[in-house]
Amino acid sequence: MPKRVSPIETIRADIETVFGSGKPIEECLEDLMRHSVRLVLQQVLEDEVTTWLGRGWNRRSEPERQGQRNGHGDLSIKTTAGPVDLKRPKLRNTTETFASQLLGKGVVRSAPLEALVISAWVRGLSDRDIEALLGEALGPDAALSKSTASRICQALRDDFEAFRNRDLSGIDLDYLFLDGSHFKMHEGTGAEPVMVAYGITTVGQPVLVAVEPAAAESTDAWADFCDDLTSRGLKVPLLTITDGAAGLINAVDSSLHGSLRQRCLVHRARNVLAKIPVEHQATIKAEFWACFDNIEVDPGQAAVDEAQRRIDAFAARHHKAFPAAVRCIEDDRLALTAFLRFPAEHHKRIRHTNLIERTFGETRRRVKVIGRLPGEASCLALVWAVLDRASAGWRGLRYTPTITRTLTDIRHQLNRPTTKNNPTTTAPDDTVTTAA
Repeated sequence: MPKRVSPIETIRADIETVFGSGKPIEECLEDLMRHSVRLVLQQVLEDEVTTWLGRGWNRRSEPERQGQRNGHGDLSIKTTAGPVDLKRPKLRNTTETFASQLLGKGVVRSAPLEALVISAWVRGLSDRDIEALLGEALGPDAALSKSTASRICQALRDDFEAFRNRDLSGIDLDYLFLDGSHFKMHEGTGAEPVMVAYGITTVGQPVLVAVEPAAAESTDAWADFCDDLTSRGLKVPLLTITDGAAGLINAVDSSLHGSLRQRCLVHRARNVLAKIPVEHQATIKAEFWACFDNIEVDPGQAAVDEAQRRIDAFAARHHKAFPAAVRCIEDDRLALTAFLRFPAEHHKRIRHTNLIERTFGETRRRVKVIGRLPGEASCLALVWAVLDRASAGWRGLRYTPTITRTLTDIRHQLNRPTTKNNPTTTAPDDTVTTAA
């Protein structure tokens, strides 16, 4: 007789099949979302029967109610992830009629349903939107009260508070990325910045480090943000990557003293092109990137010197025709080439802040559903939740023994202590100067 497999185990097997398909994760997201919704709703249905009977699957103890499980029937419901096929539990020998609260009147609060509500809230839906969404998906009698939705979403805010107060001494970073994005979170004010830090650890893993609000991206605000990181135990990274905001640059140089600083080349390229007539932008863009690409010497001071010579050549060619663009590339020029001291395999990732910029774009897209966020706490929790979910899909960096030795050399040159993940020390090859 074949072994019976529960509907929940079947759904989990379907999810494992998607993960094992070999397709890129972005191509699997739609299937994963649909299966995840199936899993949540199926679990709610099974929990309802267990609660109603007063006993679990195959339990033969004295029942609170008469009746036994009698297999499952097919069920299909409409959700935001598309039609979802479920298995409705059937009962026999009951003296009372069982009615599902999920698919009928009076939806109750349960852990799986909380997960579904929080997932919708993270995607940019307000409490009122969630109430309407469940009513549309499950029928007008399956409404979730606004107060219940609010209590469920409070769990997300509590998780964020634990995140923002956690100890950071166990995180060892090689690279730290700092950036900010603006959101409307206070009545009667314009958009205000939310400052974010994420990093790459000494074993190449991405990690979301901090999310905090500020009234402006001033030196004081960014310095306070950086000081909070170090006060909670974060060790100064080898390289900090930023855009060109003056307040952020000043704060990094003062609060993360000893870290090399890389200025985002994508931002700098945009700044340069903004000073060039449209007819010449394609040529100047190609010449800008030629200053930093295809450096055919080993990473270190020699690579930095080669890029600086290319910048000099760029300036010599264009200082008469485009003096503003030349001043733009010469400004803070040491910080434009700091990435060249690091392993070549990492260059494409550590010379810009594109990853966090893309995630901010997704956050802003979701916030548009709400307009002005209901307050600072909700704004931060939402931004953190989106970033936290996104960070699970961020790619890390490849580390080999050679790459690890190169980074250990840089750490030694900067007179920095070795970390538990990088215990090796070797003699320095170059003299490293922190970009001012």
